[in-house]
Amino acid sequence: MILLLALLALIIWALIATVVELRRDGYRRQPTDWRRVAGRDALDRAESGHVYH
Repeated sequence: MILLLALLALIIWALIATVVELRRDGYRRQPTDWRRVAGRDALDRAESGHVYH
């Protein structure tokens, strides 16, 4: 029984710590800053003679 209580306490502590760290990290939806995104597609650098799927 003590082992189950210790495990339950550990689970609760881990969930609280996860929420705190996510809030501290700034986890949130942000719009994409298109100025920082590369303007090229991966197939722009494709070599002729190779098959790309």
